[in-house]
Amino acid sequence: MENIILVTVIVLIIASASFYIYKSKKSGKKCIGCPDSGSCSGKCSCCSGCGSKKPDEK
Repeated sequence: MENIILVTVIVLIIASASFYIYKSKKSGKKCIGCPDSGSCSGKCSCCSGCGSKKPDEK
């Protein structure tokens, strides 16, 4: 019974994350984690909203 609950929770988490990604891509966002993703070029290292770090910095 515990395994069924655990599997159900994992499936729900994956399904909700997949739906969020689908919805974000459908609305035109290229970089989902980027705050400026609506105007992002698709390369988050050059996106102005992803921070002022250079691509090789972490």
